[in-house]
Amino acid sequence: MMIHPWDAAAAGEALEFVRSNQFGHLIAAGRDRDVPVVVPTQFLLADDHTVLLHLARPNPVWRAIEENPAVLLSVAGDWSYVEGAWKVLPGEGDPRLGVPTTYYAAVQLLCHAEVVTDADGKLEILRAQIADLEPGGALADPAEHARRLSGILGLRLTVQKVDGKFKYGGNVDEAHRRHVADRLAERGGPGDAAARRHLLRRLDG
Repeated sequence: MMIHPWDAAAAGEALEFVRSNQFGHLIAAGRDRDVPVVVPTQFLLADDHTVLLHLARPNPVWRAIEENPAVLLSVAGDWSYVEGAWKVLPGEGDPRLGVPTTYYAAVQLLCHAEVVTDADGKLEILRAQIADLEPGGALADPAEHARRLSGILGLRLTVQKVDGKFKYGGNVDEAHRRHVADRLAERGGPGDAAARRHLLRRLDG
């Protein structure tokens, strides 16, 4: 992923985004494959160095991980299209000549994958995910579904490298960024509010 200096994540910013958006794409390259295996999946960032998840046993990703345990977890979101005219301040020039772009956040975690096959290990992962997603404790313990455990395998990913990109106008001055922030607020479309928050947070922080 190409990251310009002005788009690079600040300390802690990338993992905080991942922690707030725990759904992404697990990519396993395997060995000597024409294409990698890409799996959309829910996951849990258990701590700054560990990701937990589980997948169905028939998933083709297991063979790719067996071939090569180096995997990439990709998380992207909070995107919004920025219209070309918004890039030109009033009185600055012809709005038709503004260059449009897309604002977005993207984080890639390079990880070493460990497949969890034992029942206790799988239960530990399931309990951790449920506690994070449904903290009220209303669900039965996963052990009560013991007969279904054979149908899944767990994954423990050890994070080895974090690359974070927050493309929210960091290459332009404050006046231009605040002008775009105002336009995002006016439009109020899907993703606009999240993109605006990132823009202002990075500007004011």
